[in-house]
Amino acid sequence: MGDTPVVVAARRTPIGTAGHAYKELTVDRLAAPVLAAVAAQLPGRRVDDVVLGNCMGPGGNVARVSALAAGLGHEVPGLTVDRQCGSGLAAILVAGQAIRAGEADLVIAGGAESASTAPLRTFRGAAEPYERAPFAPAGQPDPDMGPAAEALAAAYGIGRDRQDAYAIRSHARALAARQAGRFEQEIVPVGERRDDQRPRPLRAASLARLPAAFVADGTVTAGNASPVSDGAAAVALVPERLRAGLPGMRLVAGAVVGCDPGLPGWGPVPAIRRVLARTGVELERVAAVEIVEAFAAQVLAVTDALGLDPLGADDERVCPDGGALALGHPWGATGAVVVTRLFSRLVRAAAPAGTLGLAAAAVGGGLGVAALFEVV
Repeated sequence: MGDTPVVVAARRTPIGTAGHAYKELTVDRLAAPVLAAVAAQLPGRRVDDVVLGNCMGPGGNVARVSALAAGLGHEVPGLTVDRQCGSGLAAILVAGQAIRAGEADLVIAGGAESASTAPLRTFRGAAEPYERAPFAPAGQPDPDMGPAAEALAAAYGIGRDRQDAYAIRSHARALAARQAGRFEQEIVPVGERRDDQRPRPLRAASLARLPAAFVADGTVTAGNASPVSDGAAAVALVPERLRAGLPGMRLVAGAVVGCDPGLPGWGPVPAIRRVLARTGVELERVAAVEIVEAFAAQVLAVTDALGLDPLGADDERVCPDGGALALGHPWGATGAVVVTRLFSRLVRAAAPAGTLGLAAAAVGGGLGVAALFEVV
């Protein structure tokens, strides 16, 4: 157990809607205050590396630029990970591997995204920038995430009413968590902003009037989909032998898997199943589940497949303080946001040692990322 990675600190920015709260802040300026805040919670310890997920930034190794901007020192290298919407969680798994291998004693890992300032990219000789990079090669399915969520809803019978009900729940839970102060210890203020920008009261009648956003006569709307967002989140991982009594979450196991690129929202299902099979843990033993809420349809398809009911019996297990539908979905950061949320739910809330939590994300191109944590 000596080199088992343990998350001992976790912080995030408030999440802003793209083009609004942080419309002029570059990705390193979002990441730097979070990195600095996490490092400050472990005074006197040398940071061996910073690993950050990022999807749409300017390149140049965003993790290294952010580490320098955070004042961590010239000797801290930095690694930038791109697994699209799973990047922040994948970065934490990469950091955990370095700890488990005995190659590092403190790694800060997470993700950052500034959709507001992301550069436009143009192929050489093209007249116009392209909207996004391909998630799959020519000849294979490569849907945008909205139509992909619509396809998943159709394939698994996730109707409009359930999607809207889940969106209403996410916003209501996020507002209640804010009111109760459950976000305060995890949030690092950025400028004057101390709260997430998006959560708001939603009414079923208002959501029902919204048109389909991606497919004619479809079920996915602007109300039950997450917004394009800006934000950053990071955690500190140390080996168990150097935990020195700090409360934390042991990283038990992680998995990154592939699935049908035509139904990328399905990815968390095989990823979670692989983690549980590898560890011999039954899902019934997991007390807290945080899934990146890219779309209500996607979350419900995944939870249905896993036998979870977030609108019923598992209301207090699955994203009970809301998720990306309410808080926002900063692509490269969002996988680290759900780990930060787990840390607050389990460690800051003083859950008993041995309590288990799951974090998972779906990824464009047909990937799933999942990680199992245990309170220590």
